[in-house]
Amino acid sequence: MISANDFIPSQYTHSIEEGNFQWSAPSNIALVKYWGKKDNQIPANPSVSFTLNNCKTITKLAFAKKNTSTALNIKDDFSFDLLFEGQPKEDFKPKIQKFLERIEIYLPFLKDYHFTIDTENTFPHSSGIASSASGMAALAMNLMSLEKALNPEMTKEYFYQKASLLARLGSGSACRSVKGQVVVWGNHANISGSSDLFGVEFPNAIHANFKNFQDTILLVDKGEKQVSSTIGHDLMHNHPFAERRFAQAHENLDQLISIFESGNLDEFIKIVEREALTLHAMMMTSMPYFILMKPNTLEIINAIWKFRNETTIPVCFTLDAGANVHVLYPENVAEKVLQFIQHELVGYCQNGQYICDEIGNGAVLL
Repeated sequence: MISANDFIPSQYTHSIEEGNFQWSAPSNIALVKYWGKKDNQIPANPSVSFTLNNCKTITKLAFAKKNTSTALNIKDDFSFDLLFEGQPKEDFKPKIQKFLERIEIYLPFLKDYHFTIDTENTFPHSSGIASSASGMAALAMNLMSLEKALNPEMTKEYFYQKASLLARLGSGSACRSVKGQVVVWGNHANISGSSDLFGVEFPNAIHANFKNFQDTILLVDKGEKQVSSTIGHDLMHNHPFAERRFAQAHENLDQLISIFESGNLDEFIKIVEREALTLHAMMMTSMPYFILMKPNTLEIINAIWKFRNETTIPVCFTLDAGANVHVLYPENVAEKVLQFIQHELVGYCQNGQYICDEIGNGAVLL
């Protein structure tokens, strides 16, 4: 079994003075939700997600080796500038600093370089779409490209596993944004290769019904969440329903294995919607308790249920830790579902905003 220690390098065979890389990494939407974690960003239960295609972060990493005569204190610390859409972004820096501290054991060269991290999103910042997953995945890919330059013999499998491991240490769900259309993160008895350390491409058969699945994201509320995900995860530690919830996630993932193979959309819908509502039920029953849904979130859910009952079109919703609604549906009903969204759901979106997305393939070197 692979352990985290397997990703600590012994030595590098090459050196590089300066250069740059640029990667894009997408957001992802969990079908079976990750909520609750142990130390070092280890998930309390396994999760599975669709990798998105259009909602992504593009990050350019420029690096230059520090001068050996540089003042000692600079030589012995992390050195980086952070730009968001070309402008300095000081309030992002503490999160990057913490990330570098967490991953230094796996990338011992980090303090040898000055980095310029220039990042932008293809979706509006503070649109209520989690950019931590795509952002941390894109940064991890760039850092792995630098490590590969220092160690060109690195295998492709090691490259992607370690990139996912590093991304996880920045933001748990970021490990599902590295590779693959359907990604499992967390050890699960019936999914070979699954690991708590990194995300893996779902290894089993996937029916044509789920190929090029669509996700239209309805932007209900673009404000800051009143409870951060980190705090929300921590509230699972003494949660009265935590153990049952973690067992349920394993059961639902088990059922999805056969659903993905058979293409049964009715059963898919039941699991995905129940998972979304369970996630929010955990928030509403923690101490302190909180509600991230908004009135319009509920209006949209009820409208989707009514539309599905009347038309039998296999469209469903899922939610992240927020008010926005992800509307999921197969590509062959896209025209009808988009008409429904435009006629009935857009009015519930802030400024009528929504984003059309679909399943994608993970991070890309640009």
